[in-house]
Amino acid sequence: MECDIFENFSRINLVAGAEMMSRLADARVLVFGVGGVGSWCVEALARTAVGHITMVDSDTVAPSNINRQLPATVGTIGRPKVDVLAERIHQINPAAEVEPIMARYTPDTASDFKIETYDYVVDAIDSLADKADLILRCTNPETAPARAFFSSMGAARKLNPALISTAEFWKVEGCPLARALRTRFRRAGTFPRRKFKCVYSPETLPHRADGPAGVNGTFMHTTAIFGLTLASLIITDLYTPSR
Repeated sequence: MECDIFENFSRINLVAGAEMMSRLADARVLVFGVGGVGSWCVEALARTAVGHITMVDSDTVAPSNINRQLPATVGTIGRPKVDVLAERIHQINPAAEVEPIMARYTPDTASDFKIETYDYVVDAIDSLADKADLILRCTNPETAPARAFFSSMGAARKLNPALISTAEFWKVEGCPLARALRTRFRRAGTFPRRKFKCVYSPETLPHRADGPAGVNGTFMHTTAIFGLTLASLIITDLYTPSR
């Protein structure tokens, strides 16, 4: 069966118009981390006709991912998450340029990803040290993406979707991850050089006493909303209302 790309995205075109559809097709987006948050961000970008998506993640699908991560099913256990998602994107938009990179962002590998060649960068990684370095790189004018950088704060131990919101990094309230990042920047005396928007929730459910130490529980409906909200920030940035 042939795929009619225009028909696939005709409902978007009704709202977006030809000019925005062209911008979506040309947009280059780099997503770091495609787990419970990042995978849903990628899904939304693919279904909104974004034409160039690069995904970076070093993990393979595990059974414990199935409750919340888009690429995780019993049939994909053991496969690289980025490869599973790349196949899915091509089923949604065969015309999309998709680059799955099975790697981890670290301060040592940062230059490999050529962040400055992208329009948008999405941070959906968990490691505090890696996340802090990515924030610094993406807010440095010399290495920042061309249009915008968006970051996910902690999405685990959340239940109420109505509490999920966006704010500039220094105005995020009630999020332990944002607090830890700000403390790290202050102690190092190195700070983001530009403002950037985050997705966060001030809600933190208590740890269960009978749960494994050091493991955070998660619900799919909240991690997915984090990811969809990250995608919405890009889509909104590209949107120009009809005149």
